[in-house]
Amino acid sequence: MKRDTKNQFAPVTLLLHWIVGLTMIGLLGIGVYMVEAKAFSLFPWHKSFGILIFGFVLLRVIWRINNGWPTPVGHYSKVEHILGHAVHWVLILGTLIMPISGFLNSALGGFGVEFFGLELVPKNVDPENTKKAVAFNEGFYSIAHRVHYWVGYALIGATVLHVAGALKHHIVDKDGTLRRMLGAKIFYT
Repeated sequence: MKRDTKNQFAPVTLLLHWIVGLTMIGLLGIGVYMVEAKAFSLFPWHKSFGILIFGFVLLRVIWRINNGWPTPVGHYSKVEHILGHAVHWVLILGTLIMPISGFLNSALGGFGVEFFGLELVPKNVDPENTKKAVAFNEGFYSIAHRVHYWVGYALIGATVLHVAGALKHHIVDKDGTLRRMLGAKIFYT
């Protein structure tokens, strides 16, 4: 299987980057909307796509471990280098933590988990009020809920920084970083 080179990313790298990136951006946006607008009807879709993306996230992490970190295209200050690595670590760890914490939040909170209609974890409802979920484990549910919430906002911040960094590379540095992520072969001067 083709691996990344200094001049060009492998098709697997590109595919996994864009599938995970765009899907996570969509799930984060929908997640914020669902909570703010109380759009509860979107939760089954959000959960299903969260489970689906977890498989791609695992593949991406395994690929990154086996393929190594990409070689930077240009020369940057120590601060830029540290910030870039920090943002990438938040993105990688956050994309792992979000589906896990979301699954645990729904499962332990008694809300149930379905994957495109297939029940993975049943709902746990109050027998006297079937619209009210009863947590299987209130303590762990509370932790999973807080982790999902805060890591979500950390991912939003890291995504904004990641996109801003890519645009800086393209517009200010004109170094080929963004073109390489779009599949182009770049050459160093």
